[in-house]
Amino acid sequence: MHPSLFSQRRQLLRTLGLTAGTVLLPQVWAQPAVGLTSGRLIIVFLRGAYDGISASVPYADVRYADMRPNIAIAAPDGGGATALKLDATFALHPALAPLLPLWKSGVLSFIPSAGSPDPTRSHFEAQNHWEIGIPGKSNAPRGWLNTLAELGSGGGTAPTAIGVGESNPKILSGPAPVRLIPKGKSATQEGVLGNHRTRQALMDLYAGTDAVSSAFRQGADSRMNSAQELNQEMMSSDNGASSAAGLVLDAQHLGTLMRSDRRLRLGFLSAGGWDTHANQGAATGALSQNLARLGQALVQLRQDFSENGDVIVVVSEFGRTAAENGTRGTDHGHGNTLWLIGNRINGGRWHGEWTGLANGNLHEARDLPVHHDFRSVFLQVLRGGFGITDRQLQDVFPGGTFDKGLSGLIRS
Repeated sequence: MHPSLFSQRRQLLRTLGLTAGTVLLPQVWAQPAVGLTSGRLIIVFLRGAYDGISASVPYADVRYADMRPNIAIAAPDGGGATALKLDATFALHPALAPLLPLWKSGVLSFIPSAGSPDPTRSHFEAQNHWEIGIPGKSNAPRGWLNTLAELGSGGGTAPTAIGVGESNPKILSGPAPVRLIPKGKSATQEGVLGNHRTRQALMDLYAGTDAVSSAFRQGADSRMNSAQELNQEMMSSDNGASSAAGLVLDAQHLGTLMRSDRRLRLGFLSAGGWDTHANQGAATGALSQNLARLGQALVQLRQDFSENGDVIVVVSEFGRTAAENGTRGTDHGHGNTLWLIGNRINGGRWHGEWTGLANGNLHEARDLPVHHDFRSVFLQVLRGGFGITDRQLQDVFPGGTFDKGLSGLIRS
């Protein structure tokens, strides 16, 4: 292609506001893959480091209430807005009450001290480690979910992964084609492509057989088809009322699109606003409101992803301090609670090691330790259920190992 024509195309895309997320880059497949033969994996990333100690409340620990005099959740049966008892060790934040039926039916579980073994307290670095799949490494040519999408394609060119809410999440970045959908109500808007004249002009401009033209046409069709599918679905389900906002709405969009295209087997959602340094609240307040939205979103996802092989995993880059700070919040921590939902999950119980809140058992005498590497959790989930071999899993998570302490997490 002539350099000046390429420059003109790039300038036109900027003018019309078409982002890179609307274009599916061509992929050259290196080797045949086994393919994602069963199940769908949905990842919900809580950006900002949510406070797992408030979600899965260690009410039975003698130090819990003393370490959090203003933000501790009242123990079960204590009167008022109390935590919801799960067992003799943990309880559920009252805002997450919609999840209690999932726990009782045995499809919801959590790991109370999981995370990245890297000690960084930087949101940017830690999120990169999670999304690349290599603790301690912040840069890589692709995210681990993109690698998994390539392995799961079976050699096809259609996307097997979809991300809703972010323009270009690192976890999905890479050469494998993925489907990216804007957040909230903007996902139902066709943008400039909805104008027939503009669309036709762009299609004429990109009518060639070169790779850039092919990629543009594929991305444009994806944007139009997604908006049309979502508009049809939301018109029937809203019944004239306004849609739910934020994470709940994104969860609805993800479910709609993955139901309509069964080739999509990997889904990614994210939500910000979890960095609660001040005025975190206890049974009510800022964190409680976020947890309530999370609970609603997870119930929505469970409705859409409840087949035997489906698994929903809720993660965050790191946890928060065990003790509250001087502004009635919590600071950046280390280990955290990781949640899992699915028929394959051995739920109604928590898994892994829990050593409590005694100073000697805390990371740097302030945070929950990471007893279980997040890569080990995903290796357990992916092994056997998604048609990926152990050798291929090492391509997804280099250096990851199977954790015997999590051997009971997946139903046999």
